[in-house]
Amino acid sequence: MSDLPEKARRAFDDHDAFSASDEGYDLEMTAFGGRVTANETDDWALRYTLTVRVPTLDAAVEEDVGPSLQEGWFETFELRLEDAPGAVRDSVDVEDLDVRTDGEEAVATFAFTFGNAGRAPDVAKAMAEYVEGTYMEGVVPGFTYRPPVSEMLSRARQGEDGGSGPMPL
Repeated sequence: MSDLPEKARRAFDDHDAFSASDEGYDLEMTAFGGRVTANETDDWALRYTLTVRVPTLDAAVEEDVGPSLQEGWFETFELRLEDAPGAVRDSVDVEDLDVRTDGEEAVATFAFTFGNAGRAPDVAKAMAEYVEGTYMEGVVPGFTYRPPVSEMLSRARQGEDGGSGPMPL
């Protein structure tokens, strides 16, 4: 982590959603988390890389998932993540988006150059939250989900007032 640019270290150290790790900064305020690193560029902006790991559909459920459903779920997840910059209040162009499977995880990696180091933690957090929300939109009814997805579904059903009810749309 010592190779991160100083202005990135200061910004992420000051943000309550991130904690320093050996490989960058870990997001601790979402169920799936995420990791951010930063590198110098040829100009004043920094290049950030955000990686978020989520369980694949077949890893998140108790039942067997057919290959067609697995493939369709992953393709839809990948396509929806292309819209992640829209979740950010700042203008952010994702220069590289890589969504792949790694064992029982779907791994989304966003690379973007951003000139405001002080706002970069909020940008990374918003994009990680977008990944989490997109994942939850892709929950397929009729399966028994394992944690942490089952816990997230339970919280969504309880709503803000703590009452229970149907799954919100």
